[in-house]
Amino acid sequence: MARALIVGCGCRGQTLARALRDDGLVVRGTSRRPEAAGAVEAAGAEFAMADPERLATLVPHLGGVTVVCWLLAPVDRPALHGERLRTVLEHIVDTPVRGLVYEGGPGAQLVRDAGERRRMPVRVVAEPPAEHERWLAAMRAAVAGVLA
Repeated sequence: MARALIVGCGCRGQTLARALRDDGLVVRGTSRRPEAAGAVEAAGAEFAMADPERLATLVPHLGGVTVVCWLLAPVDRPALHGERLRTVLEHIVDTPVRGLVYEGGPGAQLVRDAGERRRMPVRVVAEPPAEHERWLAAMRAAVAGVLA
């Protein structure tokens, strides 16, 4: 059974977790805040305490994961869309992770380039999160595309 890791499992991530669970995936969701555990678990995801700015906290949660969903578009921290994202893309090539779905942001071209260079399935979702239904449908389709 495929497992998705949602990096940034806040409100949108929890909505995606519910949808992916309904699609038959096992879902793990990350947060930097331990108090988020209840909400992540209520969305049907396994809680994983991790900070994407500290990749050593994230890497252990890649075990058994098939697709990574990087949901950090609105976070205004350049390293999360550059250096940290690049490192994750390089690392997952040597794991069972098949690919990555990136919620559109400044790292979109980096994701596309890494996918092409490493021959890894990646998807960039450009639908604005404010258009909730379109965003969710695009995210689900992107995950399905990586897993196909």
